Amino acid sequence: MTSSKYANIRAALCASVLFPAIAFPAIAHADDEVIVVTANRTETPLSQVGLSVSVLTENDIARLQTPGITELLRTVPGLSTTRSGGVGTLSSVFIRGASADHTVALIDGVKINDPSSTAGGFDFGRLLAGNVARIEVVRGSQSVLWGSQAIGGVVNLITRKPDEASHAGFRAEYGYRDTVDMVANGSTVIGPVSLSGGALYYRTDGISAFNERRGGIEKDGVEQYGANLNVSIALADTLSLDARGWYSHSDLERDGYLPDFSFGDTAEYGRTKEAIGYAGVNWQVLDGRLKNRFAYTITDTRRKDYNPDATPQLQNDALGRNERFEYQGVFDIITGWNLVFGAERENSRFHIAADYGFGTTRDEGRAELTSLYGQINAVPFAGLSTAIGIRHDDHDRFGGHTTFAANAAYTPNQGNTVIRASYGEGFKAPSLYQLHSGYGNPGLRPETSKSWDVGFVQKALDGAVEVGATWFYRKTRNLIDLVYCNGFADPSPLCDYALDPFFDGFYDNVARARAQGLEVEMKLRPVEALLVSANYSYVKSRDLDANRDLARRPRHKVYASIDYAWPFGLSTGASVTHVGANYDSPYNLTRNGDYVVTDIRMSYPLTGRVELYGRIENLFDSHYETVATYGQPGRAGYVGVRLKI
Repeated sequence: MTSSKYANIRAALCASVLFPAIAFPAIAHADDEVIVVTANRTETPLSQVGLSVSVLTENDIARLQTPGITELLRTVPGLSTTRSGGVGTLSSVFIRGASADHTVALIDGVKINDPSSTAGGFDFGRLLAGNVARIEVVRGSQSVLWGSQAIGGVVNLITRKPDEASHAGFRAEYGYRDTVDMVANGSTVIGPVSLSGGALYYRTDGISAFNERRGGIEKDGVEQYGANLNVSIALADTLSLDARGWYSHSDLERDGYLPDFSFGDTAEYGRTKEAIGYAGVNWQVLDGRLKNRFAYTITDTRRKDYNPDATPQLQNDALGRNERFEYQGVFDIITGWNLVFGAERENSRFHIAADYGFGTTRDEGRAELTSLYGQINAVPFAGLSTAIGIRHDDHDRFGGHTTFAANAAYTPNQGNTVIRASYGEGFKAPSLYQLHSGYGNPGLRPETSKSWDVGFVQKALDGAVEVGATWFYRKTRNLIDLVYCNGFADPSPLCDYALDPFFDGFYDNVARARAQGLEVEMKLRPVEALLVSANYSYVKSRDLDANRDLARRPRHKVYASIDYAWPFGLSTGASVTHVGANYDSPYNLTRNGDYVVTDIRMSYPLTGRVELYGRIENLFDSHYETVATYGQPGRAGYVGVRLKI
């Protein structure tokens, strides 16, 4: 086979696997227009997207140097995060004041939410930034394209993919409390086969999960390792195969409740193993106008919790598994008009065996969700881009649910001014635990939302100045919560069948919530070497029935950073994050105070292939909690090296 033939196949491969654009890093137009893929499930210039989108590029991730995904996401406007201890511990992401369980988490477009968790959410603490090349965040209710749980928004983590030239990289760092972080990755193209993959290892002695300022003295360590692999095979100019896998293993020491029911240092620890798989066929017909993707995905999460001081030591053994069969098509109708459509079948199941010394309890269940969706993306005239979509989901428990969305973006000057507006509906199917556990209620209805936002972006001085603002509103109904049968809340009708009315409870649709607020962003690059960025978020999220603030949703958050590349090669930077006070419990009794964290960083290329870098986190040793009684690291320093081959 000639080299030109290989070139044609590689071009076809790129086109076919980029079609489900959620799987590949976005690229830029010749005029440096950013391309996003999560918003419309197909490549779209950012100026033609009517939704509120933020992108963290590979350069951003390397520049910020933070090892955890949670720490990267706190730089995004409209997002707030909590963490029950140091890096690697239980972490939640709240988008525009929505519940953490209303965030859809994706790796290369594959849903990774855990069906064995109480509300079906995802623990972002298990994700490290090692082999992530890009993060796209779409804010607002996005269930038309992303289905259940997309009430607050979507976070898509995109791994590194192969390019024409073979390459490899390695990064290693060491620092505070014997922390080691190592990442290796590489890619190559051999004829019609493209390969990329990576591996990572992270460990630290950590801090006491029980806040050291409250009396915690025992360090709770973390050890994580994992790997990912991407394989693409071009069988013909219009046909390719695509396979991807991701595996992670996490051992986490943590604190818990003592015999007197107070929170304190314990010997408890947890072990989580997570495997994600994807296999797809990409096929183009009608001279490439119709791009088809047929895929099978699986996520398998296994969690075990141990307490060496208890009998039995294994206290919780959980399995959650999702299998999805997907078809997606993109049809280019005419220039500027395309139709994105598809069908999905999701089979999920969970199994939990728990024994806290009172005998073993077992909860298990299954659910099936069948979905059809379609969205028309259109440019009716120059400068105006629109999208209108609809989705229908059929759940084997609560029946059918239909969602609708529409958005538009208008630019009169090739993207220098962009005005955006969107309306979206969301829903979340009851989790398997809420349906089938000992507290389960098979009569639950889905949680639903309606949201809208409107905003603008303005560039000036050839892009050296960029400012933007977005106002948003969302109302959520049928929120599911645990209703106790002891008289402290309106009891569920299921309480009539409770064996122990004082202790028993059941999940029910009991609440409504409203969130509204403002996101403001600014980016300045007066010279190529200097980058200044800042954003401010105001998020007011309320429980409408109890007339209280929703827990752990700060109303104010400010993030600012400055980076400068010196003429002799040194790069320096600093970031400041301010998070306002918020209530820790839904009853608004316990309050987490506001805090400011300052980080500084530097990097210096020793050669064209070797770079030295380092950072100091929490420079001024701020003491704060994002979850009451759980500590956060104080001042910490790290130094590392990057190699490129």
